[in-house]
Order: sequence, then structure tokens, then C-alpha cells
Amino acid sequence: MLKTYWHLEGEYFETCNCQVACPCIWLNPPSEGECKLLVAWHINEGHLEQTKLNDLNVALACYAPGNMKDGQWQAALYIDQQADNDQCHALERIYSGQEGGQPALLMDFVSEILGSFRARITFEANGKYRHMVIEGVAEVEIEGIEGINGGVPKIENPPLCVVPSHPSSVARSRLHSYQDQGFHWQFTGRNGFYSSFTYHP
Repeated sequence: MLKTYWHLEGEYFETCNCQVACPCIWLNPPSEGECKLLVAWHINEGHLEQTKLNDLNVALACYAPGNMKDGQWQAALYIDQQADNDQCHALERIYSGQEGGQPALLMDFVSEILGSFRARITFEANGKYRHMVIEGVAEVEIEGIEGINGGVPKIENPPLCVVPSHPSSVARSRLHSYQDQGFHWQFTGRNGFYSSFTYHP
């Protein structure tokens, strides 16, 4: 049976508790033995069937107790409260992996979905700076690091990544704070990645 046609494109970033650059994308153990990850997406343009998904934000909090390639992730999904019911349902279908594509590959690592929650989410992208707030839950802020020849270093085609469609710029967190679902994380100076993204079945 063919999957429902859908397409998303926009900007993404992530930050976790690993040292820069995160060893998990090379299938190595996390820097501290476990991974505490927040991912944010701003959808510039998107749709599932006839439901438009433009200018909406989505975030995912993940906890992996060991090497990320071994799975057993716990994950909580946060959907922009500006989404109407149809848009919220469409985003839940896509980001839970029901519609295939890269989200489905990521969700194969998840053993427990802690829930899907509507929230006020703000997303800012300005040059090499990224900032996201989930109201009452999380705030993350990263900035691209400078390479030896200037510019921000990029990583392309690692064995494990959130966005395979574009090279990831390497960043460092200024702030990573999350408190929800029984977790409480807060740290700075850890790994970050950012890029544009394209997802489809």
C-alpha cells in the first residue's frame, strides 16, 4: 500500500549533552554514556494530502540510556499550538513515523513515546545562531563554531543523523534546558547541529 503523499521543508537544529562534535552520529557511545537530545524544526512549506503545514514549529525531546544506535529511546513530541486540529493530526502522523520517510527511520529507535503535546513554540534562526523555546518546558540556544579556515564546519552523510538531506553545521550550545515528563536537564557548551531540511516519504 502506497504511503500518503507528504512533503516538509524548512530549518532544523538540535542540541544534546554530548561533547562537540557528538560521537553518536558515528555510532559511537555518547560522551556521558547516555544522550539527552532536543530537536527543533521550523516548517517553511509543507503539506500532508490537502492539509497545509506552512510556518509551523515542531520539537522532539529524546532520552537514550546508552548508544543511540541500540535504540530504547524515550521520546516526547511537541506541536505548535498555532496548528489547527487537522494540522496537528497531520504532524503527529508524520513525526510519529506513520507516513514513512526519515521520521519513520528515527522512530524505529524509539521504544516509548511519552506523548504528543500542544505547546507555544518559538523558533529563531539568524546566521549561525539558533534559538527555540517550548513555553514552560524547554529553552535551547546554539551558535555555530568557527572552523580553521573561517566559516562553520559541516558534517555530511554520517551513519546516523536527524537530517540526511543537507550537510549539518557544527555548533555549541549556549543553553540547553528541559523539564518535563520526569526529566530535568540543564547544561551549556555541548554539541549542536543545524541545517535546512527536506522530508518526504
